[in-house]
Amino acid sequence: MIQKDVTEKEALAKLTALCARGEHSQGEMLEKMRQWNIDDEATKARIMAYLIENKYVDDERFTRAFVHDKIVYNQWGRRKIEQALWAKGIGKEVQAKILDEIDDSEYLSILKPLLLTKQRSIKAASDYELRGKLIRFAMQRGFTFDIIRQCIDGAEDYEDD
Repeated sequence: MIQKDVTEKEALAKLTALCARGEHSQGEMLEKMRQWNIDDEATKARIMAYLIENKYVDDERFTRAFVHDKIVYNQWGRRKIEQALWAKGIGKEVQAKILDEIDDSEYLSILKPLLLTKQRSIKAASDYELRGKLIRFAMQRGFTFDIIRQCIDGAEDYEDD
C-alpha cells in the first residue's frame, strides 16, 4: 500500500488520537512520521515537542507499562525486554532505570512455574540434557543466566516433594 504524504496538521491529529488510545514511545511516533513521508526535521521536532509537552508521549511512562506487561502477561525476562525496548527506540538510560527497579524475586516467581511446566514436556536421556534444554528455553524467554541457575538449582530441591 502506497502511503500518501500527510500534512503536519493531519499528522498531529493522527498521532494525538493514537496516543490517546494507548501508550506509545517517541521512537514509534518518529517511525509513523517516516512512514507518512514527513521528512522535514523542523516539522518532526514541532510535532514531537507538542506530543511531549502535552503528555501524549512519555518514554518513561511507556517503558514502565511495557515492562510490566511483558513480565506479567508474556513472561519475558530482562534481556528480551531490553531488546524489545531497543527496537522501540527507548534509550539505555530509561531502560536501565525502569529495569533496575525490578527485583530478581519477581523474575524468579515467573520463571519457576515456566520451567516446571516445560520440564514435564521435555524428553531427555539424562539430567544433563534436561538441564541444557531448560537453560536454552529460559534464555530464549530472555532470562539472565544467574536467574536461570537459581531456578534450576532450586527446582532440583523440589523434585523429590
